[in-house]
Amino acid sequence: MATKKKITRIEDDQNTTSSSQSTPFVPTKESKSKATQFRVIAIIAWILAIAAEIWAIIMLRETPVNMTGLIILIVVDLIFAVIGSILWKKANRFDPASEKDKVRFFIQNQLGLIISIIAFLPLVILIFTNKNMSGKQKGIVGTIAVVALAIAGIVGYDFNPPSIEQYEEQTKEVKSLTKDGADHVYWTKHGKSYHIYSDCSYINTDRTNEIFEGTVAKSRELKNITDLCDRCEKRAIKEKEGTLLPTNQTPNNVNSNNQ
Repeated sequence: MATKKKITRIEDDQNTTSSSQSTPFVPTKESKSKATQFRVIAIIAWILAIAAEIWAIIMLRETPVNMTGLIILIVVDLIFAVIGSILWKKANRFDPASEKDKVRFFIQNQLGLIISIIAFLPLVILIFTNKNMSGKQKGIVGTIAVVALAIAGIVGYDFNPPSIEQYEEQTKEVKSLTKDGADHVYWTKHGKSYHIYSDCSYINTDRTNEIFEGTVAKSRELKNITDLCDRCEKRAIKEKEGTLLPTNQTPNNVNSNNQ
């Protein structure tokens, strides 16, 4: 039974082979190009965040300290730090690192956290050790800076970092379940799983107006989806088992023989 929902095909700039065998994952030229764009913008945003921090540090040396200006700069610092981290993590989904190089893997995926610490920790220390501010002023501005550091750090940290090996494993799983061994899945705008079947009941609800189709990598790149639908997986396994039955046996016969 085909779905009645609108299906939008997400094109890839390289051919997808139909094979259940595991092949090394290589980002497409398009994906690498997008990753580069996101990283360039992220770096610019981080530079602006650190510039705001430096400006705030300079203001701390003034007497009296401009509290309003200092708070504004902390907020600006936070905004650019968060923008940079979001874009950097998105870039990593388009061009993931390998888990084999543990140092590079950690730095590439957690660079947002590292930059957040650089962009706020020195400022926090200088606020609480500043001699030009009263205890009350230190408490107010210091608390704001600490909260900003915490927010930037949480946004910058990737709790589920993508990797080449992860893409390979997920793609292999889908290929082993599809009849033609193709890297082909479906997903929705707000869904948390990708699906093997476009008519899966989980994506054919009133809340869904459009279904996207493409590779496992595309679902991760665009929507950061890492989970295969349980219902689709069980259905695919059942259909595969059915095709492997001897010609003189049906699923019902097999079940009765096993009882």
